[in-house]
Amino acid sequence: MTAIIHDAVIVTGDDEDTVHYGASIAIDGTRIAAIGPNAELQQRYPSAERIDGRGRMVMPGFANTHTHLTMTLARGVFEDLSPPHKPPFSGGLSPIPLPDMTQDERRVMAQLGALECLRSGVTFMLEDSSDIDDYAETLAGSGLRFLFGERAYDRTGTAIGDPAPFQLDRAMGEKHMATIERTFAKWNGKADGRIRIAISAWAPDMCSPELLKDLSALQSKLGTWITIHLNQIWGEVAAVQAHRNRLPTEYLADLGFLNDKVICAHCRCMDPREEKLLGDAKVIVAFNAAIAARRGLSPRIDSLERQGCTITMGSDNMAEDMVEVMRTGLFMERVRREDGRNPTPEQALRWASRNGYKAFGMADGGWLAAGNKADLIVIDTQRAHLVPMLRAVSNFVHNGQARDVQSVMVDGRWLMRDGKVLTMDEPAIVAQAQEVANKAWSRQFKKRFDKPPAGFSPAALP
Repeated sequence: MTAIIHDAVIVTGDDEDTVHYGASIAIDGTRIAAIGPNAELQQRYPSAERIDGRGRMVMPGFANTHTHLTMTLARGVFEDLSPPHKPPFSGGLSPIPLPDMTQDERRVMAQLGALECLRSGVTFMLEDSSDIDDYAETLAGSGLRFLFGERAYDRTGTAIGDPAPFQLDRAMGEKHMATIERTFAKWNGKADGRIRIAISAWAPDMCSPELLKDLSALQSKLGTWITIHLNQIWGEVAAVQAHRNRLPTEYLADLGFLNDKVICAHCRCMDPREEKLLGDAKVIVAFNAAIAARRGLSPRIDSLERQGCTITMGSDNMAEDMVEVMRTGLFMERVRREDGRNPTPEQALRWASRNGYKAFGMADGGWLAAGNKADLIVIDTQRAHLVPMLRAVSNFVHNGQARDVQSVMVDGRWLMRDGKVLTMDEPAIVAQAQEVANKAWSRQFKKRFDKPPAGFSPAALP
C-alpha cells in the first residue's frame, strides 16, 4: 500500500542538497514513489495512507560504517582508559580487557547496540566482530540492514599496538578464514537481502603478510568488502614499523591489499604519504569521530577526501549514537582546519548517510529521491532546541539529538514509529543487558584481580 507523509520538511541529501518545506513524500512498497507538493501527490495517490508530517522532518537514514555492538558491555569504562600516544607501548585499547561472554550474553549486548543504533536513526551498519553467527539471526529480526564483517588475524599473545615480536599462529588464521567462508555461505543475501557478509582483517599489526594476501584473494573470490582497523593508535604504527620496517598503509599497499571495496577504519595516526596511498586506491574511510575525540586523536579528513577517499562515518564502540558522531565529526574537522565554516553541515550529513550507502554498493540508498530505497527517518522538530526551524540540515546537525528521531523505516517498513520500537523488545533488552554486564564484570574482576576504575557500580563487582 502507498503511504504519503505530508506537510513535512523533506531533506533529500541529493547532489544539490535540496530541502523541501511543507512538502510530501510517497512510499510504495520498498521504494520512494515521489517527492513533491502536497496537493500534487495527494491527487496522484488518492487512496494512499496519509501520515501527518506537520512538525516533522523526513531525512535519509544513517549508515554506520564501523561498529562493535557487543562492546556496549564496556560503556562508561573504556572511554577513559585509552592507550598512550607516546612510548612505551604495550598493546591493547584498555589496560582492562573486555570480559568474556557466553553466546547468549553476546546476543543480548549486540541487541542493545542495535537498539541504540535504531533509536539514533541508523538504517544500515557494518558490524565488525568474531563469531557473527552467534547473533546474526537475532539482529536480522530488527529489520535493519547489516554488513557483517567476520574477523581474521594470526598474531597471538597480544593485541593491537604492541611492538613486541610478532608471534605467528598460522593455524588460527586458517581457522578464521574457514569461519568467514562458512558465515558467507550461510548468511550473505539473507533477510530479503538486508544481510551481507564482509571480511574483517583485524589490523595491520595483527595480520601476517601471508594472511593479508589470503584475505585479499578471498575478497576476490567472494566479491565482497574487507574492513580493517588502520592507523588507529600510535602503538599500532610503532608495531608495524618494528615488524615490517614501514608504515601501516605502506605495508598494506605493498601487499596489494588496498582497493575501492576496502573500508579503513580510523586513519588517525597517519603520515601524509599514507593518505595519498589510500586516495590512489580509492578506499573507503570510516571516520569514527566520537571515539576519536574520546581518545584525543583526529584524522585529517580534508586531506583524505581530497586525495580521493570516500568519507563515511561510524560509531566504533561503547556508544552507537550517530547524531553525536555526525556533529562531533563536524566540530573536530572545523577545529583541526581552524575554519568555522567548513566542513558544512550538508557535507557531514552526506558522510553519515549517502556516502555509507554508496560505499556499501547501494547508490539508491542514503538519500531521498523517486525510485530510491525507502530507508528514512522522521525527526520531531517541535523541540525547544530545534525551534525555530530555518535551515533544516544545519539546525539538526548542530543541535539535534538522538531522542528527536521519532520513526525509522527500512525497505518501506516501519521499525520504529512515533517513538515506539516495533521490531525489538526494548524493555527486556535493556533489563537483560544490565544483568549481563553486572555478571560479566563481576566475573572479570574476580578472575583477574584488576582494580576497578573509580565509581564502578557495586552490583558489577565480586
